[in-house]
Formats: sequence, structure tokens, C-alpha cells
Amino acid sequence: MEIETHSAAETSALGQRLGEQALPGQIYTLTGDLGVGKTVLTQGLAKGLGITEPVSSPTFTIVQVYEDGRLPFYHFDVYRIGDIEEMEEIGYDDYFFGQGVTMIEWANLIEELLPENIISVMIEKNLDKGFDYRKITIQGLPDEVLNIRGTGYQL
Repeated sequence: MEIETHSAAETSALGQRLGEQALPGQIYTLTGDLGVGKTVLTQGLAKGLGITEPVSSPTFTIVQVYEDGRLPFYHFDVYRIGDIEEMEEIGYDDYFFGQGVTMIEWANLIEELLPENIISVMIEKNLDKGFDYRKITIQGLPDEVLNIRGTGYQL
């Protein structure tokens, strides 16, 4: 499914809707260029899970755990992973196969570790459509989960 947003608030609202519908054990992979809004979407997802503490990208810590929502939330940023062994040292499988919701920014860098049933989210800019325009492509999640029919849905 493709969703278009035209502001950071709309991107966050989409994330919030994802969080409200999230189920234990779901893994979201998030790809897109620097500055495209990955953290904004993730903050919205955390809000949808009921997490009230500030959410920021764990660029240097690799993973940040939030437990004050309706489900635990595991936020990975694997941009700085040097090799897969670092993920094993972190104990990634405890998160990936746990009862929380996992969001992995830059997931394309650890594809070999990802299980089959992931929800893939790609965020793209198109400056011809405006500075804040984003095309968000979600695969692995039925449209009816978000009550979205067709493409071009605007929040």
C-alpha cells in the first residue's frame, strides 16, 4: 500500500495509527534516506503504543527499549552496525522474537537477520511535490488494518 503525507504531523499520525493497531511480535523495517522522516514515523508509532517518554533515534546505542506502553517497544537504528556479530552481542533475537513491537531503522543493512513475516516501510521524498511530501510504502500489512482503501490515502 502507498500512502502520501504532506507534513511531519501527517507522517506522525500514520505512525500513531500503526502503533494503535500493532500486535505482539510484529517487526517493522524502516528504510529511507537521511532526513526523510523515519524518526517522525517511529515517534508516532510509539505514541500509538501509549509510550509517553521522548523517543529519539538510538544511533549510537543501536537499540532503545520502551516499556511504559501497552506493549514493549524496541527501537533499533542499525546505521552504525559494523558487522552482524554486533547484533548478536546485543541479543537481537530476544527483541525480534519477543512479545513487543520492533522497529528497525536502516533494516536493509541487516537483511540476513530478518525473519520472514516483517512489515516493510519505505519513506521517500519527492521535492517536485513539496518539501514536506512523503510517499510511504508499506508491505506485509493488510490494507484493512489501517482502514485504507487504495493508494494516495491522506491522513
